[in-house]
Amino acid sequence: MDRAPSPCPVALVVEDDAAVRNLAAAVLEETDLGVIACDSAEAAISILERDDVTVALLFADIRLPGAMDGLALASTVERRWPDVRVVVTSGYDAGGDARMPAQAVFMQKPWRALDVLVQAEHATEAARAA
Repeated sequence: MDRAPSPCPVALVVEDDAAVRNLAAAVLEETDLGVIACDSAEAAISILERDDVTVALLFADIRLPGAMDGLALASTVERRWPDVRVVVTSGYDAGGDARMPAQAVFMQKPWRALDVLVQAEHATEAARAA
């Protein structure tokens, strides 16, 4: 019996600032990953829970609207979806925040497109190996 092809791995951008969200999505569209963008952690969880989406990279701002901020989202993703590469960003130095998940990468804003692309490449390689 033939198996259905697995969905194209995606980068999930979670950013409440529309301009920054669109910029991150545009950078990640230059990779082998599909891109889905949303503006809250709750929306991101809904996407992660879908059976038809395979998230390889979570690229999330720390400050998000709603009950869950980006660090709580990153911790949830690390616990529930350990194969997802997690990058958290902020204009504030949060690299030493005790809530930062062990496997997460912190990227200070303004981030460089090249740094985002490197993280996407790591996520793509891990998704291919899985």
